[in-house]
Amino acid sequence: MKKARIAVLVSGGGTNLQALIDAQNSGIIESGEIALVISNKEGAYALERAKRANIETALVLKKDHPDATAFEEAIKALLCEKEIDIIVLAGFMSILTENFTGAYPERIINVHPSLIPSFCGKGFYGLKVHEAALSYGVKVTGATVHFVNEIPDGGRIIMQKAVEIKDGDTPEILQKRVMEEAEWKILPLSVEKVCRSKIEN
Repeated sequence: MKKARIAVLVSGGGTNLQALIDAQNSGIIESGEIALVISNKEGAYALERAKRANIETALVLKKDHPDATAFEEAIKALLCEKEIDIIVLAGFMSILTENFTGAYPERIINVHPSLIPSFCGKGFYGLKVHEAALSYGVKVTGATVHFVNEIPDGGRIIMQKAVEIKDGDTPEILQKRVMEEAEWKILPLSVEKVCRSKIEN
């Protein structure tokens, strides 16, 4: 069976990457395979996770390129070389411009740690999202997997899962619960869904 080739873009520890690797190993992701992991940070632990799973890795650093366009073109060249079909942003801490997102319409997937349209857009990432949810006093948060376009967190939603907020939650506790109960579940399912539709079309 033909599989869609997936590239995962990372910047940090790679917990979402690990969820994808585990899902691939357990057969949740069967219509795609992770062919490449690209990091924009040296020493990102995600690269270690990829190497352990025998997945090819690459490092593309902004400081090695004169501007954002050159940085994105370097990533594009790698994706082209490896014949990548689907791109997953898994904690990739670099906003991609329309020059990049426009080249891959409905082929770039991101997971965001809130129920979009709440607590999303420019400036909402990492713990900041959970801090905002707690300070606002919402009782339910969650995660959203969506396609990426030129607007931060603005692309079409693929999947969402709600997570209850509990008394005594700190941003760190909430972040962990959202990852475990939502992100790590809906990201692999969304990747499978998108890969399946890609190979069927």
